[in-house]
Amino acid sequence: MAATREELKALVNQEIDRRSESLIQTALHIMKNPESGFKETKTSYTVQGWFKDLGIAYTDNLAITGLKGVVNGKAGDGPTIAVIGELDSMVVPGHPEEDPVTHAAHACGHHIQIGNMLAVAAGLLAPGVLEELSGRVVFMAVPAEEYIELEFRNELRKQGKLEFLTGKGEFIRLGAFDDVDLAVMTHSGSLDSDPGEVARDLVIGAGSNGLVAKRAEFIGHASHAGGSPWRGVNALNAATLAIQAIHMQRETFKDEDSIRVHPIITKGGSAVNAVPDAVHIETYVRGRSLDAILEANSKVDRSLRAGAMAVGARVRIINLGEMLPLINSPEMASIYRANAETLVGADNVGERGHGGGSTDMGDVSHLMPALHPHVNAATGQGHGVDYLVQDYQLAVVTAAKAMANMVVDLLSDGAKSAKEIVGNHTPLLTKAQYIELTQGLYGEELFPK
Repeated sequence: MAATREELKALVNQEIDRRSESLIQTALHIMKNPESGFKETKTSYTVQGWFKDLGIAYTDNLAITGLKGVVNGKAGDGPTIAVIGELDSMVVPGHPEEDPVTHAAHACGHHIQIGNMLAVAAGLLAPGVLEELSGRVVFMAVPAEEYIELEFRNELRKQGKLEFLTGKGEFIRLGAFDDVDLAVMTHSGSLDSDPGEVARDLVIGAGSNGLVAKRAEFIGHASHAGGSPWRGVNALNAATLAIQAIHMQRETFKDEDSIRVHPIITKGGSAVNAVPDAVHIETYVRGRSLDAILEANSKVDRSLRAGAMAVGARVRIINLGEMLPLINSPEMASIYRANAETLVGADNVGERGHGGGSTDMGDVSHLMPALHPHVNAATGQGHGVDYLVQDYQLAVVTAAKAMANMVVDLLSDGAKSAKEIVGNHTPLLTKAQYIELTQGLYGEELFPK
């Protein structure tokens, strides 16, 4: 007699519990060895060790450091579900767990994602489970979700080592998602909620902003800052005016578009006694929809040109790709919620409105049904020096059970639920359309020419 779904979930959960200590220790090990995007060699090696121990066939060196492991259900054909974890960290000087040399730190909780991705793998490989599942599950350890260190990444692009600057974007371009029909991952969230919002253990979001990433290189003319400043062209003044011009655009951004523009100066000059001749800015232009992002991006470009023109400088505007807005599948969310409520109680499963941040999971969600819930197991502010995961049992173990139990619901009974979701879903973009769109958001303009 075939096992029921609840019996399969019990087997999955028992196996995750049995391995919980080693899974948590793996997450802690990754936290102690943080690596930023496309540099995650140690973290990738850790995942490879687990794949080998679990007997999962895998491909490595995807998008430099990424991995893709494959597990086949034994009850017949069906859709393929990707369970995703992100390899990279932020760079946060002053974080208590920072690397003292690189200042990399897991101030966004990606280390727990790898822990719960591996936990899902271990749970589904419990004896008797795959025999009742149809289709496949792939486990993706993806690099470079945090869209940082753009100059470094652009150099990798110039060297031909990658084309797109985010891990999932590269995975899509390389074909790693070609055989995937649905995707899920869980992100770490904070117990320090916004005022008026009650923190829940597991949270399903409405979606989040997309973005265009860009650099601006202001080109002036050096001169002695005290002796003959009139002979120079101050690139820092040009950059400062450009930033002010961006600020003056803010009243034109519609509330419903959730526009966010937040430039930083990454190079401000070479010496205090020289008129700055080279000043660099990095920024994102975020928004709720692609149309809103592109409209705001044109205003930012106009502001950058205006700053240069005002002081007689030049500016090189470099667009460096995108993250598309995140769209969570309501059908997957419903199945996830039912399993989450069983694990932590209905009162401890929450919903959140549209998020102002961005993730390359949004790119995946434009190609297939996808889900990106949060587990609120940390304290502090995301990407801040105080962001620390406090409850590893919840972050690694419980979050993994919620995802693994959803996979059981999707792929059991001949994968009926997964087939219905995939069959009724109309992707917003094909892979070819996605690549054309993304390639169009890379490029350079020198103003004035």
